Amino acid sequence: MIELVPPKETPYGRTNNDVDVLIIGAGISGMCTAIEMIRAGTGRNFIIVEKSSQVGGTWNDNAYPGCCCDGMHSPTLRMQTHAARDTKFLLSKVWSHLYSFSFEPNPNWTRQYPGQQEIQEYLIQVALKYQLYKHIRFTTAVDEARWDESTNKWRTTITRLGGKEAEIGSSYTITSDFLVSAVGQLNVPKYPDLKGLRDFKGKTMHTARWDWDYDVRGKRIGIIGTGATAAQVIPEIASVCKSLVIFQRTPAWVIPRHDAPITLTMQTVYKYVPFIRQRYRASLMDLRESNYEASVDPDSESHSHITKIARQHRFKQIPGKENNALRENLTPNYPFSCKRIIVSDDYYPSLLRENVSFETTPITEMTTTGCNVQSGAHHEMDLLITATGFRTTQFLYPIRIIGISGHSLEDAWSDYATAYLGISVQKMPNFGMLYGPNTNLAYSSLILQIEAQSKYIHTMISAVLNAKRKGKTLSLIPKDNVVMEYNQDIQDRLAHSTFSDPSCTSWFKNEAGLITHNWFASAVAYQKRTSFLDWTEYEICGTAAAAYTRKGVTRWKRVVEETQVSNLMAGLATIVVSGAMVAGYTLFGKTLIHATWMLNW
Repeated sequence: MIELVPPKETPYGRTNNDVDVLIIGAGISGMCTAIEMIRAGTGRNFIIVEKSSQVGGTWNDNAYPGCCCDGMHSPTLRMQTHAARDTKFLLSKVWSHLYSFSFEPNPNWTRQYPGQQEIQEYLIQVALKYQLYKHIRFTTAVDEARWDESTNKWRTTITRLGGKEAEIGSSYTITSDFLVSAVGQLNVPKYPDLKGLRDFKGKTMHTARWDWDYDVRGKRIGIIGTGATAAQVIPEIASVCKSLVIFQRTPAWVIPRHDAPITLTMQTVYKYVPFIRQRYRASLMDLRESNYEASVDPDSESHSHITKIARQHRFKQIPGKENNALRENLTPNYPFSCKRIIVSDDYYPSLLRENVSFETTPITEMTTTGCNVQSGAHHEMDLLITATGFRTTQFLYPIRIIGISGHSLEDAWSDYATAYLGISVQKMPNFGMLYGPNTNLAYSSLILQIEAQSKYIHTMISAVLNAKRKGKTLSLIPKDNVVMEYNQDIQDRLAHSTFSDPSCTSWFKNEAGLITHNWFASAVAYQKRTSFLDWTEYEICGTAAAAYTRKGVTRWKRVVEETQVSNLMAGLATIVVSGAMVAGYTLFGKTLIHATWMLNW
């Protein structure tokens, strides 16, 4: 049973700055870590600090037109007013029933691919259910976290960003036995370095900092970038602006996508017949796992097949000899999945609009009225949109993390970011991170990784807190050789993947061309690898060290998402459930067929 109400003796709240665990970030990762503590009965003596004013992480920060995870959008304009942001038709690339916590399924998703607003609403409801808000300090930034060897605690310097809060005091310190980074990889915008940008008299905004008070209707607009974000914004603004010029450096692979609403009837079925919902989620997991080779292995048959689909999609949506030049400009010269893939049905058609033009020569300088490009042309603009992504290779930037003997995270990552299992870092005691180096999934729901990481981190947290309750100390640091060998193995495996192809650059890579973001195998493989903790892989110090040095390996049950029942069993269940559905809900036609099809996927 989940203990939602904390014991009276739990010393947490606005007046307590000495806690068991400090979690940086109130997005999906931070929420999952906190809820794991609650569900496991570890307690509620934790604080979550969040720079923004609401939970949700990237789903709270990114609210640009068409905001999604590579997808298509509704065909009607949904811009210009704050009320317009309340639409639920901004779509994500991961099916809704897979893009949710396994322990908190949502039978009420309205579409197969949920939008930013609907995902944000879901996360808010989860935060409310587990009473996380009383633990979260919003508009709060972390400047530095430093390990205090004399107390075996982290001392984290906090800055208040809110107006009234800042009047109380600009900064303070939180001490904790364990520190968790849940800041993610896509949180600090990357801005282009353009000569003369300050001279431009028009409006400039990054897609991650969208200004909804600015009316784009009738404006002359330029957008830098043709990646996933730009592909979401372009169809939205192209239909209402006076002109739109797209500045492309490298074309992206685009594949089709078909979205559909989930009927109220099916939402009812998912709510009252959990087996159908569970079977449906498992089928989505199975399909995503089957896409692993297409995404990672350039020599696989499935990679060739999906490449063919992408080419056909381009020719179908940009037909005719008159569009030969445009198709050529949109044809990548690198393997499918080397860069982030775009999943959209309306990006290509938007490029054929009369008010849209394509510019493939670099911008040489900004002027007061627009920009000059290398070909000699000048483009007049009222608004410049920078869809240039994030500072992805600088994990935790700009937070300073200092571990034992003054070793900083910046020093540890002077060559490139590494972490054991993407979770534990050398010289950093009692520290865990989620969505760390080499944990990104290029083809499925990242929540699968996050839940696995939260369980691994919770095992470390439990050990530290158990020692504390006995009046002892415990510090856990991954051994140098373990981290080095693990990351060498990761890089060796990724060297043969599509991500490492030298013909493309992407946010998956650092400046040296090393893949520092992506996981090399399937989601299930990562879940299995993080379903146990081998204590011999850690330097264990403190007065409670002896007990854990002898402990060996601690295992726990991973969250199994893939199909676990046979087709025969699923078929029998179909008959039983279908009968109940007909008797209880009088379902007809496509609804019943849809449910039966899902069970036998």
